[in-house]
Amino acid sequence: MAVEEGMKCVKFLLYVLLLAFCACAVGLIAVGVGAQLVLSQTITHGATPGSLLPVVIIAVGAFLFLVAFVGCCGTCKENYCLMITFAIFLSLIMLVEVATAIAGYVFRDKVMSEFNKDFQQQMQNYSTDNQTALILDRMQKDFKCCGAANYTDWASIPGMTRERVPDSCCVNVTSGCGVKFNVKDIYVEGCVEKIGLWLRKNVLVVAAAALGIAFVEVLGIVFACCLVKSIRSGYEVM
Repeated sequence: MAVEEGMKCVKFLLYVLLLAFCACAVGLIAVGVGAQLVLSQTITHGATPGSLLPVVIIAVGAFLFLVAFVGCCGTCKENYCLMITFAIFLSLIMLVEVATAIAGYVFRDKVMSEFNKDFQQQMQNYSTDNQTALILDRMQKDFKCCGAANYTDWASIPGMTRERVPDSCCVNVTSGCGVKFNVKDIYVEGCVEKIGLWLRKNVLVVAAAALGIAFVEVLGIVFACCLVKSIRSGYEVM
């Protein structure tokens, strides 16, 4: 039976989209792992709505990769059942992504509240836990901040005084620079607000990436349905 040129084009575009799905899946897994590493270092009070979001993102990424593989097999073999499965699973992934996005927006304040609480808790362990000290020092250096709300938070921490802050609070970090410091030589802004500002600046990038992934998924569903219709009609798409 003659092959419709339109269906040839659809099949080719579907292969391209499947490659895009694989790239999106890897990207989601990377984002989820990165977010999980950050939250695991700052939120230590067990599972919460905010801390579970990275796990959901990783799961969606892994599932999307599996679905892309199913779609590739279905497209290659022109298998009706596999293509139907691909379209259904891809639709489910879109629903999960929408739910995750909504949950992220709803619980954004909860995440920051948890982060603030755990940051202060880790400050209490700064002098007794070397791993905690390394984490806090890294955050203060990277975000150019000091303390949770501001540098004065360190005054109430065991091992610290009003005249001492961690060396990582210094603009130019040197050994002992936080002892009898000059306010002009340290970062005075708190880390919670600094990191929150960084997240707000980057949320637009995340939103744009999510919209891009959703658009690709919609195209994938449309092309899969077109191919399913072609297979059902008895075309032998090469």
